[in-house]
Amino acid sequence: MSTPALQANALRPSAAKVHRIILAASIGNALEWFDLVVYGFFAVTIAKLFFPARTESISLMLTLGTFGISYLVRPLGGFVLGSLADRAGRKASLLLSIGLMMIGTLTIAIMPAYASIGVWAPIGILLSRLLQGFSAGGEFGCSTAFLVEHAPERRGFMGSWQFASQGLATLLASAFGALLTSQLSMAQLEAWGWRIPFLFGLAIGPVGFYIRKYVDEGAEFDKEEKTHTPVRDLFVTQKMRMLLAVGALVISTAANYMILYMPTYAIKQLHLPAATGFAATLATGLVLTVLTPFVGHWSDTAGRVRIMAVAALLMLATVYPTFVYMNVHPSFATMLVAMIWIGALKAAYFGALPALMSEIFPTRTRATGLAVSYNIGVTVFGGFAPLIITWLIAASGNKLAPGFYLMFCAVLSLIALYAVRVKLAIR
Repeated sequence: MSTPALQANALRPSAAKVHRIILAASIGNALEWFDLVVYGFFAVTIAKLFFPARTESISLMLTLGTFGISYLVRPLGGFVLGSLADRAGRKASLLLSIGLMMIGTLTIAIMPAYASIGVWAPIGILLSRLLQGFSAGGEFGCSTAFLVEHAPERRGFMGSWQFASQGLATLLASAFGALLTSQLSMAQLEAWGWRIPFLFGLAIGPVGFYIRKYVDEGAEFDKEEKTHTPVRDLFVTQKMRMLLAVGALVISTAANYMILYMPTYAIKQLHLPAATGFAATLATGLVLTVLTPFVGHWSDTAGRVRIMAVAALLMLATVYPTFVYMNVHPSFATMLVAMIWIGALKAAYFGALPALMSEIFPTRTRATGLAVSYNIGVTVFGGFAPLIITWLIAASGNKLAPGFYLMFCAVLSLIALYAVRVKLAIR
């Protein structure tokens, strides 16, 4: 065996180390997504307790608006924590990110309702979501860079665990939602039941912090010459790369937040029991958790763009008929089939997405580039998606608005994927 090959084998991490790296990077992302999904799933209850208004629709829009406003600080978190990761190392940023996330989760879990402390209740929820948004702003970029730099030859597989962990978080949050809404009365749910998932999420935090404290940086990052101005470098020389990364992300993040919105959609538009929406999204979470790593592994040999383009085209062609079918035949069975199909398409698209985004940026600015582009995309096309969809349905009276929104996002991502292949020669 040649010397370069021997050196490559020596640098390749063992299976045990790979497992530890995946767990360390993914657990924070899972916690972030778990908290977001739980907030979205219990939006109707949170609206009643913390954002009382003249009508239920206004109350719900205030709740979802608070959810969306918290995304405005995500790009700021991406700048700060991504820059820290490129200058001081991925580990330092990952520890700070999960610490801030735990504080935000604790605050929501113990916050008294509007009936107890008045206007301070919605203010407290908003501040907690802002802190979580800032923390989440650096989580994806830093943890994705951390994953792919430990095994560059398996970027698709390593990066896919970012979104597989989101699927697991959706699975757990849906299980909590289905269990709590089916076993507790509405009075019990509003009094204390909705807090249980947040307390569970809080318990995950210290485990993730401990694991992250005892992992090393990736060899690819260690050997790279560091930059002291990653944000400046990004905006001076890599603006087009950021734009393409945001475009590639659009349909994935829109589908994510549409899934998050589905329990509310099931209650308000399809007039189904709350447990129906949670059970359907639980099945979606299972599909995302299981299928995503296989797609990531496949993309290491078949190429990222090809797989993602097929998934986006299928989303464009089938999402409208899927929503039509759900509205014509509203039932648990039809919603389950629809959500499993959307989950499978999403897994096929975003299994390869983290690796593709990491390959768009050079190592020296990778964490900052990933964090900033991810959070711009998530803020514009994801965080406000539930609010936009709610507004579109209310303004137009058309229950198919989520389908139109996803179709629009699919077109944007297809354009971006074409540009990535042509301009950057990434297959």
